[in-house]
Amino acid sequence: MKGVFRKNTIIPTGNDEHTSGILLVPEEGSRRIAVIVAHGAGNDMNTPLIVSFSEGLAKAGYPTLRFNFLYKDRGKKAPDRQETLVQTWQSAYRFAADTLGTDVDSWVAAGKSMGGRVASEMVSDGLLPVDRLILLGYPLHPSDNKEKLRDAHLRKIEIPMLFFAGTRDPLCNMEKLDGVLKQLRAPWDLRIIEGGDHSFHVPRGARIQDEEIFGQITAKTLEWLASPVS
Repeated sequence: MKGVFRKNTIIPTGNDEHTSGILLVPEEGSRRIAVIVAHGAGNDMNTPLIVSFSEGLAKAGYPTLRFNFLYKDRGKKAPDRQETLVQTWQSAYRFAADTLGTDVDSWVAAGKSMGGRVASEMVSDGLLPVDRLILLGYPLHPSDNKEKLRDAHLRKIEIPMLFFAGTRDPLCNMEKLDGVLKQLRAPWDLRIIEGGDHSFHVPRGARIQDEEIFGQITAKTLEWLASPVS
């Protein structure tokens, strides 16, 4: 990738275990805000959305680390237990902090679905010392129960949050999301992907390619990152 240093990394996660990551660092003009990106339950760090998002941020000057949770690195389908997901997120943060050191003043946690949910829960519990959160397709409720909301911890968060939500997402009813956002104490912003499902895919009739949607997501994120923290 022109203008960006790419490094395939091994991230220690404790107990003699490790996982994979990809660190992208702009070669010139690097900004002092770094982003760590986690994948969702059914994909990994090389899913097109995660790759496009991470590379787009790096090209714009933001150092970016994306990583795999342990189960994906081992080729398993079922996600790790919550404590293991948390430990892996913390390990990725420590690795990024140790690697980038004093070149970074501010940290952003971004996650697709499960990756974002875990990060937000950690922030609410004081377990992830980041300054902003980006939630790509937040899983607000199970697909078969819109009343079972995963929102209590969101109301405890005090750092700015950026939400991306598709109008056809079976895990995030837009009316329910609107009600949750109105109760947040933290500053928040929302970008709605019209016709988007949980992975932001739209019906073929919309004649919009995934790459265009992913570009819109990155562009909105860059705009948000450039704005002052409230």
